[in-house]
Amino acid sequence: MSKQAIGIFDSGVGGTSIWKELYQLLPYEKTIYLADSINAPYGPKGKQAIIDLSIKNTELLLEKNCKLIVVACNTATTNAISLLRKKYTIPFIGIEPAIKPAALNSKTKAIGILATKGTLTSKLFHTTTSLYSNGIRIIEQEGEGIVELIEKGKINSLEMTLLLKTYLKPMQEANIDYLVLGCTHYPYLIPQFIKLLPKHVKIIDSGEAVAKQTKAVLKKEQLINDLAKKNDPLFYTNGNPDVMKSLLNNTFNINYLDF
Repeated sequence: MSKQAIGIFDSGVGGTSIWKELYQLLPYEKTIYLADSINAPYGPKGKQAIIDLSIKNTELLLEKNCKLIVVACNTATTNAISLLRKKYTIPFIGIEPAIKPAALNSKTKAIGILATKGTLTSKLFHTTTSLYSNGIRIIEQEGEGIVELIEKGKINSLEMTLLLKTYLKPMQEANIDYLVLGCTHYPYLIPQFIKLLPKHVKIIDSGEAVAKQTKAVLKKEQLINDLAKKNDPLFYTNGNPDVMKSLLNNTFNINYLDF
């Protein structure tokens, strides 16, 4: 079973930011990435729709014989991962905004969280924020429209810049010193965040932590691939393959799959 693949799914291309961390930390693991771009973003969808889409993606990865699944989507994690863990026997790794390190290390006692509606309104998100919000001002901002622009390949567009300026303004006015990225699409915007925010603001995403947790679970379950040989990753999308290809620096083939 250790030679089987790690499955990764997201509501589009954003989860490739998580895949990059996994590929760097676990270079000998086979990976299969599933981008459900046709349904992106998951954020505005209702809880049941998010659960149904997560089950659909999981079933497809199980058909491809995956040994572990990374839910590389904050919205899918916060709304569906508990059900997935009950329904299936393989391990699941989830992702949620890195609120804890931001809250514990903030000097200005103000942090910003940029996320999708589906994440910000979830029970898991509110549970996490309540644990670490004592004495900390948390400025939540729904990133409406951001995922759609990224899925269209418009990361560096004027439209994106104007959106980000609007969303970051109340955070800057609150004197945040940490910006927590609550969507796996958002790390691709870090160069723009750096330009738009004061130099003292630190930007946190969850990619490295997810990769480390994946490695820990693989070791615990004795699923680590012990062959010191790199495997070519597989990428599938039901959207425009060119968008994902550009995010991966045109290094890998992207397969279109109607699912």
